[in-house]
Amino acid sequence: MNAEEKQEKIPNKFCDGLDSIIRRVGHVVMWTNLILIFVIILQVFLRYGLGRGLVILEEIQWHLYALGIMFGASYSMMMDSHIRVDIIHARLSSKWRLRWDLFGIIFLLIPFIIVIFHQSLDFVYESWRVNEHSDAPMGLPWRWAIKSVIPLSFGMLFIATISRLVRIVSQLRRA
Repeated sequence: MNAEEKQEKIPNKFCDGLDSIIRRVGHVVMWTNLILIFVIILQVFLRYGLGRGLVILEEIQWHLYALGIMFGASYSMMMDSHIRVDIIHARLSSKWRLRWDLFGIIFLLIPFIIVIFHQSLDFVYESWRVNEHSDAPMGLPWRWAIKSVIPLSFGMLFIATISRLVRIVSQLRRA
């Protein structure tokens, strides 16, 4: 990012409050990466060092990856460090960059969030209803818990997106 893009965030109590929630959750979820590294190292040692891996460790890895990725999306949006189509974005003036971001949020991201959130509710409900667990004999007993991350993380992504949207509109009004 150049200096123009790294503009200091203009204070906005509403957005700052939303960002604070996302930041706190993001910092808690970040610690799962430390646990993930430990679990991966343990699984590698058990599998290749002792010739005996554990299914439960593989599933814990899957769950920890999911937490990091799913909640990381909202943190990335809040920090404005998400992936863009830079080939277009880089050629635009700062005002047109804001407009381009606004377009992407309104016509692409928000509809995507709404569809995924809405579709995940029945998926998660059914998982809770049947007390879904792993099909593996030594797998984790609470598959419903990780599936619950889908609507929660997309809800947080929606919050982060609204905060970003309000900041963009505010910047466009000042420009």
